[in-house]
Amino acid sequence: MPSFFNENYRTPLWLKKKLSRRHLLKSAAGASAIAALPAIAFNATSENNAYQLALKDTVWQTLDAVFEHLFPASKTGPSAQDIQATFYLYQLVHEQPTSQDEIDFIYRGVGWLNGFTQNKFSNNFIALNTDEKEQTFRAISQSEAGQNWLNMMILNLYEAMLSPPAYGGNPDGIGWKWLNHQAGFPLPPAGKRYYELPTGNLAVNKQAQRMESKSLIAKFTTQSNKGNNKA
Repeated sequence: MPSFFNENYRTPLWLKKKLSRRHLLKSAAGASAIAALPAIAFNATSENNAYQLALKDTVWQTLDAVFEHLFPASKTGPSAQDIQATFYLYQLVHEQPTSQDEIDFIYRGVGWLNGFTQNKFSNNFIALNTDEKEQTFRAISQSEAGQNWLNMMILNLYEAMLSPPAYGGNPDGIGWKWLNHQAGFPLPPAGKRYYELPTGNLAVNKQAQRMESKSLIAKFTTQSNKGNNKA
């Protein structure tokens, strides 16, 4: 498939499940709805070094620019940079048990995005101005593949903002503080994240998730609406 606008593209089943309303709400609550870590970010030296090296590559520079445009700095709340959205995505790709289909879709989307902007503006996405980036997002969102890719990036933003810091985003609980959310059910630090736990412990995590997800999503919706009303 050469671009977002391939007429033969159909949303795959794994992506339908990921982007469903039910899954969106559960994932937006993130692992903070499962349990909360002490308010410290996961900053393993080896991971940070690998991440900084990755940021020298056009692919990760593009993903970083995508997040910055989707969730820019404002006076009403944190930005993509503040919540470390790109580092969270890097952990999602390289550390978490993410399916290869999802990883491939992330990377293919970057290629399609830059292919589109090269054709329209003779530049990669990272070289565009704010207006051109907005035009690009509006154009690719008219395609099923483009809309899916943007929705997945937005979902990753939510997860970065609401997950415990050990997963790479939400440093010092900045997302929780913005939502005035008191996270509970402390988890052990990195090394015992949900995907590193024995299978038997997942049932406890899921029960905790159900307990907190409603209130956390309500807080997120309220804060988002406040920000939109002030804009």
